[in-house]
Amino acid sequence: MIKGLYETHLFVENLERSIAFYSKTLGLKQCRYGAERRTAFFWIGKDKQFMLGLWEKPKEEIDIRHFAFECDSDWIQNESLNYLKSRDIKCWNFLNDGTEGPMVFVWMPAISIYFNDPDGHELEFIGVLNGKTKPDSEKRVVTYEEWLRI
Repeated sequence: MIKGLYETHLFVENLERSIAFYSKTLGLKQCRYGAERRTAFFWIGKDKQFMLGLWEKPKEEIDIRHFAFECDSDWIQNESLNYLKSRDIKCWNFLNDGTEGPMVFVWMPAISIYFNDPDGHELEFIGVLNGKTKPDSEKRVVTYEEWLRI
């Protein structure tokens, strides 16, 4: 019955700043702006496929949220770090090895990289990898190269 997640919404402190981030920095297509309600909506992927809604609220009313953008796994492995850095976006992973490149969640398996929007919401690029899950691995996250060897 459920086929996917159609939309998600975030509260943001400064709507114009967030519109610039999601449209100009991340390249999402803005599909609606509500000046009176202080809202903006964006298509993710094809028009009407997935939607992100932004709602302006005072900073003290904003809870930090997390969501992930589905991306091609090859793009994440080979280009995501340069994409984020070229836009002055700091990224991170859970490897605890001093690197900032993508990591692989071995139980899925999926390759992933994290970053923040201007309000501190934790965003992620994630791509499911071909291959079998490796739930018995002693590590839950590894580099892509290490995942290929497990």
